Amino acid sequence: MFYLFLQREGAEDILDFWLDVQQHENLCRAYFKDVRKSGRTIRDDWPEYWDYARRRGSIYGTVVGLNPHSGTKRSTASTTDVLSEHDRTNLAAAGLDEKAVRSPSPRLPSTSPGTAVATEPPRSTTPFSLSGRTPTLFNHRRASRAPTIIPRTSAISRQDLIASAERIYFRYLSPAGNTVGSNENHEIYLPPSLRIHSFPLNSSQEPKTVNDMSIMAQIPDMFHAQKEYCFRAMEQDAFPRFLRSKAFGNLTPVSALVRLILGLIILWIGLAVGFSLIFLDVHPKSKRFFLFIPFSIAILFLISHQYELDPILIFFMQSESTPFRTLRIREPYVKKLLIGRAVWVSLLVAAHFIHDVFTNCGWGL
Repeated sequence: MFYLFLQREGAEDILDFWLDVQQHENLCRAYFKDVRKSGRTIRDDWPEYWDYARRRGSIYGTVVGLNPHSGTKRSTASTTDVLSEHDRTNLAAAGLDEKAVRSPSPRLPSTSPGTAVATEPPRSTTPFSLSGRTPTLFNHRRASRAPTIIPRTSAISRQDLIASAERIYFRYLSPAGNTVGSNENHEIYLPPSLRIHSFPLNSSQEPKTVNDMSIMAQIPDMFHAQKEYCFRAMEQDAFPRFLRSKAFGNLTPVSALVRLILGLIILWIGLAVGFSLIFLDVHPKSKRFFLFIPFSIAILFLISHQYELDPILIFFMQSESTPFRTLRIREPYVKKLLIGRAVWVSLLVAAHFIHDVFTNCGWGL
């Protein structure tokens, strides 16, 4: 539902980037674990990376054996591993500290490196405007049709790591128009200190020169600082707005608009019938009594539009994810807030209902 919320704002690319980098890091972890399972050490298999990680630090320190005193338990979460010196410098320049980066982040999904992973390569108006596009009521098109899958039927090679990093760079970080192959460009905003201006390696060619091997050693940690910046941007801006939108209402903008239109139509029908009975001088109160039905339905729809909340759906513990498609509410905090607002909306509708009954029976004005 968070992805759908970002999609409606035209800001899903930032979450897609986070997911793709998370997958890239899982791919690197799987490669390192495959090397260790084969009986070799990272130092012997990839000396350039070992030297880079030993000098500048790496988020894979525990996996590759750089932290021998950490015990037998190895973490697979990137935020609990060692940040490199380069990452700390870039994050500090972007206004983030290491403590914030290391804090647990349970809201966004992480994946296990030993399994096949499928993600759709996930656009905002607010302090971080990621795409520059005007947000629409609901965007039906996703950024990518084809999911990205890590195959585990064969051993992962370093060329697979280069191909993964190359795809991420040309999809999210290269200037618009600089695409390779079938990659669509969905450039996201990053502060200058975190921007990557070029990707000198080619996944179709084996690195041969010393410079290429030195650049290749940076591939596993290449996007970690950018990933953490994007996570903090979502955590501080988009995610609180998402919680507010789901905790204070259970309707999508399209569904609320439909209720407004239906409410006005039904209200017009009720007024037309009511004035017709007045002008026709219909006296039996029993014929006027049932006019409260269209008025009550109209008031329910209009108030539902105003609060973007349908109390009937709330009492069935349902919330819309896309227009007219619902999911069950499971989060206790959201459930508590929605029930309270549903009771308030129900009281407003009941007050109008009682007023209509008294009016139509001739006891009111």
